[in-house]
Formats: sequence, C-alpha cells, structure tokens
Amino acid sequence: MPPRNSNQPRSKSFIPYLAFIIFSAIFVFKVDVIISQTISSARRNVEIATSAPNVVIGNGTFHRHFIVSWGESRARILEDGELLELSLDKFSGSGFESKKEFLFGKIDMQIKLVPGDSAGTVTTYYLSSEGDHHDEIDFEFLGNSSGNPYTLHTNVFSQGKGEREQQFFLWFDPTEDFHTYTILWNPRCILFYVDGIPIREFKNLERRRVPFPKDQPMRIYSSLWDAEEWATQHGLVKTNWTLAPFTAGYRNFSAEACVWSYKTKSSACNSNDFKSKRWLKTGLDSRSRAEMKRLQKKHMVYDYCKDKWRFPKGPGRECKFQ
Repeated sequence: MPPRNSNQPRSKSFIPYLAFIIFSAIFVFKVDVIISQTISSARRNVEIATSAPNVVIGNGTFHRHFIVSWGESRARILEDGELLELSLDKFSGSGFESKKEFLFGKIDMQIKLVPGDSAGTVTTYYLSSEGDHHDEIDFEFLGNSSGNPYTLHTNVFSQGKGEREQQFFLWFDPTEDFHTYTILWNPRCILFYVDGIPIREFKNLERRRVPFPKDQPMRIYSSLWDAEEWATQHGLVKTNWTLAPFTAGYRNFSAEACVWSYKTKSSACNSNDFKSKRWLKTGLDSRSRAEMKRLQKKHMVYDYCKDKWRFPKGPGRECKFQ
C-alpha cells in the first residue's frame, strides 16, 4: 500500500499550470472583447461620419461626394480623389454633380481654369435645384483669347427667375494656379467670395416682395462646355478647336452644409446643433461691405442693376436695397 501522501507533490505541481491556463484564457477573451468593441466603435464612427445629415465634408472627397454626370472619360478623378479634371473637345464637354442635396451651406472649391486661348469655353461651379421654378447660384468663368482676362460671371435665380448678372475681371491669372471660390448661402443672404474676399451680396428681401432661394434643396454642379455662340465678346470670338482638349482642374472641395433629407422633408439646419453655426447667421459687416464695394468699383464690368438698355422699365426690385 503506497504512502498516504504519495500523490500530493504531483497535485501541487499541477496547480500553477492550471492557474496559468485559466488566466490566459480569461486574458485572451478580454482582449478579443476589447478588439471587437474597438472595431464596432470604429465602424459606427465611419457610418456616422458618412451618413449624418450635419456632416462636415473635408478635402479630397471627390470619389465619396460626387459623380461624373456627363462627358464620360473627359472627366477624371485623380490623386486618390484629391483632384478632379474636366475637359472639353469638339465632340463634348464634361461635368460632375454632388450625390447629396443641401438647403443652406458654406461651400468652397479651388479651381484652376483653362490656360491660354480659352475663347468660347465656359467653366461653371454652381448650386441648383430642379424643376421649372428652380433656384440657382452661379459662378461661371467665360474664357477669352490669350492675353485677355477671364470674365467671372455671377447670377442668382429664385423661383425660376434669373437675369441678375454681375460680372468681374479677375485681378489675377486664374489659369496659373488654383484659387478658392466660395458660395455662402443662408436664410439671410447669398455671398460670393474669391480667395476669401467678398465680391457680391444678394440679400433676403422677401419683406420687399423679392423671392429668395430658401425652400428648395440644391445640388453642387460643375461643368466645362462650349458656348462659343455667346461666351466671348458676345460670340464674336470663336473656339479654336486646334487647341483642344481644354482642361480645368478642381481640388480642395470642402463644405459645411445642411444635407437635405427627402424622408423627413427637412435639413440638418433644423437641428439645435446647426442653429449655433456662425455661417448660418452671418452677413457682411460694415467693414466687409466696404471692402466689397471697393472691389466692385475697381473690377466689376457689368451690373444688371445699371443696365437701362436691357431693362428699360427698371431692373429688379432688389436693386434698390442691395
């Protein structure tokens, strides 16, 4: 008969191994839980960042936020979505549009225009709703023959009515480098900026019976197309197709805007988070308005409010209060 304690040393030596195995299992389980929670949290954050109605869109997002709407291979998204190029040849131009619609926003785009002899070409960057009584906010760049300045054409449509053009000669060569063109649209006004400088203000004057774009959501559009019948010196200078293809570049798109939801028939501007946004309430202060007036005096080449030939009965009512 073996001694009473002959198995005891073996049992004691096994206990540390058993404890180690149990501890390891618990540790691996906790690590797995932490990793799973981290991945789930990251996925939720990505979903929120890409689908939330109050999303702030950052740079380099052409793949995520735009589609090429026409022109096929003439529109190219390059540099991992950081750059978009539109081109125009004798057969077609090209264009793109945002996947989402917005009701109010501050939208920036850097654009480098067609260099050299760009006569007859028009490069556009604008917001527009749909339908016969659409709203629209326009930046259009009218090309010109080599050595002559580009014409920056701006316009505002409300409930289908436009004819509110103001045009400028830019104070720099917009083909040598990218410059920032900004549309700020809120319930108070529409502001046009070039490189952060205000060039035009269109106030909400509904109290003066002037329709203002505030009820129809709009998409962002850009295009490069042939308008030789009117774009350059009222069509006197035609497009030189031997220079085609003509190319314009877009980069550094960013927007802080209220995404429109057709499901709820509302935008994120109705939320408390957006009601505190500065851009949603901003207008020009006296200093900025004075800066704008000085620039207009020096660089504006057409103002519909002063066109008596085109409007013999007088321009729009808003001209009295702008």
